[in-house]
Amino acid sequence: MLDNTFDLIIIGGGAGAFASAIKANELKAKTLLVNQGLPLGGTCVNVGCVPSKTLLWAGEVMHLARNHNIPGIDIEVKNFDFAQVVQHELDLVTKLREEKYEKVLSRLENVIHAEGKAQFVSPNEIKVNGQEYQAKKFIIAAGSTATVPPIEKIQEVGYLTHIEALRIKKQPKELIVVGAGPLGLEFAQMYARFGAKVTILQRNVSIFPPAEKELTDRLAEILTKEGITIKTNVQVKSARKEGSKKVLTCMIGDKQEEVSANEILLATGKTPNTQGLSLDKAGVEVDEKQAIKVNPNFQTSQSHIYAVGDISNGPLRLEPTAGREGTLAAENALKNTQNSIDYNSIPWTIFTDPQLAGVGFTEEQQMEKFGTCMCKTVSFKDVPKALILNRTEGLIKMAIHPETKQIMGIHILAPNAGELIAEAMMLIKNKDTIDDVINSLPMFPTLSESIKIAALSFTTDISKLSCCV
Repeated sequence: MLDNTFDLIIIGGGAGAFASAIKANELKAKTLLVNQGLPLGGTCVNVGCVPSKTLLWAGEVMHLARNHNIPGIDIEVKNFDFAQVVQHELDLVTKLREEKYEKVLSRLENVIHAEGKAQFVSPNEIKVNGQEYQAKKFIIAAGSTATVPPIEKIQEVGYLTHIEALRIKKQPKELIVVGAGPLGLEFAQMYARFGAKVTILQRNVSIFPPAEKELTDRLAEILTKEGITIKTNVQVKSARKEGSKKVLTCMIGDKQEEVSANEILLATGKTPNTQGLSLDKAGVEVDEKQAIKVNPNFQTSQSHIYAVGDISNGPLRLEPTAGREGTLAAENALKNTQNSIDYNSIPWTIFTDPQLAGVGFTEEQQMEKFGTCMCKTVSFKDVPKALILNRTEGLIKMAIHPETKQIMGIHILAPNAGELIAEAMMLIKNKDTIDDVINSLPMFPTLSESIKIAALSFTTDISKLSCCV
């Protein structure tokens, strides 16, 4: 029985679990990592960031070839083999899973890997494949699964989740995307650029409610111009088959409509994988969304059991947050530290084209906190590099503290906004003011100049400025 006793048991095999395992190995803790479901690497490398961004880039290359808007250049896309593009994506997934997860795990001398379903037997014991294991501390990092909304007969009609949508070799000619948000918007644009007729059905009035409305409205305009139909304020009621078509019956406001396509993609969020872990036997509490309740130090209702990533009820569920939470939770568990994360300084990105990214407060949050908002929105028409690229459709919005001028939030709709938001993250993390940015010297011409131009807009008429001021 001694061999089955560990300092730490980690349940999961994705970003949070691996970060925990790496930190535990550094601390020379005897560790067991138990994984089931997705292969090692979890969502990100297998069915998330890596494969989706690979396909998004393929779609962007095709779109750019046809819509570069440079006079005197005529580029033709001679061939598009959807199955070959998908196979390239799957090959990259296999390579990265092996290099970044399987090989990494094999080199962790203090970590043992068991493949199987973990179930708690008691607060300090789990069962895997009929074998029992004990530990002083636990980290639950078992991720989440695509949510299937309560649409009548959707199971009989059939649907795709993000997992199937990244693996199918036959391109759908028509696609209904139920839900917007990061996954829905990215997949909608990707398949539209591959040639599918795409309709988005979004329950909210906004395509992404947490973001700045000015920016999401502009993104919706851009997607609509690319041929995507966006319907908001939609409640999908039922599904049925009609020949080769799948038909959804919806209420849009108080009016009933039907939308049909060859295929349906469900992008209505994810549900934490807490079912089947027998958390009740461990005394671990979950909330109404089935997420494990955690405190700022990632502890559950049982102080020796921690939870990180999608399975917890933390404020941001992102790949980088899962990894960082895993590292800090392992340190907290094994060294009794009290590490936590300032989630307000963590950026997020939706990888459409243009990308939508943000960090810190929105105008609405500023109003709630201060009763006023010092906010400015600048068009990328005022950014020289955007003019050079002929990509002036974007916007940048900055919110500052009404008294100290400290930068409280930056939100960007632009090509490579996910790269630009890294600078914004540091400005907010370091509590910089607009004066700090105005006194900086960003490279010309770059899209990152947009952050300085946004800062200047609080004190200056930017239409009267020359370059490089």
